This record gives sequence, structure tokens and C-alpha cells, in this order.
Amino acid sequence: MTSLSDFPLRRLQFYLTAPYPCSYLPEREARSQVVTPNELVDEAAYSQLIRAGFRRSGLYTYRPHCDLCHACVPVRLVVGEFKPSRSQRRAYNRNQHLRVELREQVFEQDHYHLYRRYQNSRHAGGGMDQDGEEQYRQFLLQSGVTTLLVEFYDATALRMVSLVDVVGEGLSSVYTFFDPELPQAGFGTYNILWQVELCRRLDLPYLYLGYWIAESEKMAYKANFRPIQGLVDGTWQYLADEQE
Repeated sequence: MTSLSDFPLRRLQFYLTAPYPCSYLPEREARSQVVTPNELVDEAAYSQLIRAGFRRSGLYTYRPHCDLCHACVPVRLVVGEFKPSRSQRRAYNRNQHLRVELREQVFEQDHYHLYRRYQNSRHAGGGMDQDGEEQYRQFLLQSGVTTLLVEFYDATALRMVSLVDVVGEGLSSVYTFFDPELPQAGFGTYNILWQVELCRRLDLPYLYLGYWIAESEKMAYKANFRPIQGLVDGTWQYLADEQE
């Protein structure tokens, strides 16, 4: 069990935001617990924080802390126990032709254009479809930890970009965006399986997938990757099928 008393509280501080509209569940309000100062959230600190259910968005480290709702469950795959389903294996095999390249975490116009196409297609009206270049840089290109920026190409074009953090016990999937005009390609599923394989090559036990929200179509898909652990009442435990 990980509690905030495990952290050097004389250095890190934790505060609650004011309520704001929830991005995932309509007509609900959300609050976040935020870590400050940003410059002290280095790789060692973030590795502890992610075990306590925190995530980062750029240099902003937070976890949900809503007054009346506990729908957001931090989840992770136990790499040594994960077994893909038949449909997940098909998606993985379908994309074996993609060429993978690691790049520096710098702004690229082709990345940003793909990001905008993805947001406009998959998340229209959600706010991120209006992100300008500066919002994109702050969200994806600012990091206080080791972050991999991974490109996936086929023979003709850039098809997917993924950002992955390296933390003490594993990898953390930060964000992935891909060509929305090829919905049958299964890029999202392939990318998670690719990250699982990277964990195996690096001998890392966990792949952190952010928050699972059963009532949100955007987030519920994570329970399709089994067995999966969730942080419930301060303890990482396997989510039962009936919860998924």
C-alpha cells in the first residue's frame, strides 16, 4: 500500500483544485489532487507517485480526487501474466509491417497534423480538438522524466505516434494518436501490445495504462486487456470480471 506519508512532504506539496466539469462523465463535476512544485517531480518521485495512482499531463502531475465519485480507477497490466485475446493477436499481426522509429521529444509538423486529424475524428467537441501548437507542446513534449517518442510508419506515411514514460517498475503509456482514416487497422490495440513487448525486452514488470472508467466509452476499453490490476482503496489488486 502506498500513501502520501511515504513521500518527502517537506519538498512535495499536494493541493486540491476547484471543481470543474468532468471530461468523461456528462453532468458530473471533477476535482484533482495536484503535486507541486513541478521541478521536484523527477523520475524517482514520479515512479513513486504513479504507484499511488497519479498521472502526468506535460509537467502537471495529478490524480482524480472527486467529492462524490470514484469512477476513475488507475490500472496496469502485469506483463508476465498478460495474454492477448484472439482479436488482439489479430490486430498485432495485422500491423507487423509497421516500421518503428524512436525520435527526440521535439515538435514536428507531421506529428502535430496527425494529432489534429485524430482529435477532430475521435474526440470532436472535447476541447483537445482545438489545441494549438503551444497546447500540443505543453501536453506532449514537456516532461520531467525519461520519455520515449515513438513513430510508426507503413510504406507510404506516418500512421501513429506514441509517447511512453519509463518509470521505476515499468512503462507508462502517456498518449497515442494515429491515422483515424484507417479504423480497421487496430492501431490502438497494436500499440498497447507493442508496449507490452517493450516492457518484456526491458525486463519491466508493469505497463501503466492510466485510468479505467467503466461508464466511459473512451476509457472502458482498457478492461479488455486481461488480467488487469486496479488501484482500489490504496492497494493494487486484480479487477474481477464482473467489475469489467
